[in-house]
Amino acid sequence: MTAPGTAPDNDTPASTSGTPRSSRRVRHWLAGAGVTVLAAVLGITLAVRGGATPACAAPPTGNAVHKGKASFYDAGRSGGNCSFPGPPADRLYVALGASQYSGSAACGSYLEVSGPKGTVRVVVMDQCGGCGASKIDLSTEAFTKIADRSQGIAPVTYRAVVNPPLDGGLTFRMKGGASKYWFAVQVGNHGNPLRSVEAKGPSGGFRKAARQTDNYWTVEDGLGPGPYSIRVTDVYGRQATATIRMVAKQVQRSTATLAAPDAVRTPSSSPSAPPSPTVAPSPTSAETSAPVATVEALAGAAPLDNSAC
Repeated sequence: MTAPGTAPDNDTPASTSGTPRSSRRVRHWLAGAGVTVLAAVLGITLAVRGGATPACAAPPTGNAVHKGKASFYDAGRSGGNCSFPGPPADRLYVALGASQYSGSAACGSYLEVSGPKGTVRVVVMDQCGGCGASKIDLSTEAFTKIADRSQGIAPVTYRAVVNPPLDGGLTFRMKGGASKYWFAVQVGNHGNPLRSVEAKGPSGGFRKAARQTDNYWTVEDGLGPGPYSIRVTDVYGRQATATIRMVAKQVQRSTATLAAPDAVRTPSSSPSAPPSPTVAPSPTSAETSAPVATVEALAGAAPLDNSAC
């Protein structure tokens, strides 16, 4: 995606030859004030480029229908700001503006987008730096299903897909550099936006992981060498627990799922990542007495409220 434009360099000093000294002092004061204002503007720009999450931010959830416009782009082999191993096999993905990307809270969720020609289902994979609250950026393949490419930008409506059908259970990928001293995991194939991720090592109870803007969940002082129990909760209150090992940069697949039983398809190629090496967690003596995967619905849980955004 195209990053916001960079302002031209206007730092070339103006000539002061023949200018009265008092006028020069005024000019220097104005220049100093200009630098202060410019610094403030640059600070805001850098905050946006650095992925700062707006104060009022939440991914699309529930049955709310959003009206806006869609453009298109090509992420190539990249998995976008969500740090996926790559785009989905069908290349039907979308990038959201900062408020709906919500610091990666939308990653891995699905939208149904309708345009002049039809409707398409896409996975949230990226953040769109130039998109406001009502603008989305579809993959080229997705855009051509709802409008003609010649339009460039098309009017659309879109909504969250609640409990989308998925291939298989939750996937997990430890970040490069993760160790017993620094825990960092990415959760995939969850369908609905996630509310929280908790983890525990061989000893101690569950600890809440912090969501990062690159779609990893971290525990800064680590959880030991593993294996780890990971408890995942989505915005609708469905919860699942799986066991994984410390294996960096490889996808670990589980049988745990946040979807309703009739929404789970027979595993094939994952819609949220291309084929990649997998590691099946192997039971150890510490794990044999605990279930590898469980799932339950929590009573009274409500989705994230983005009505004020």
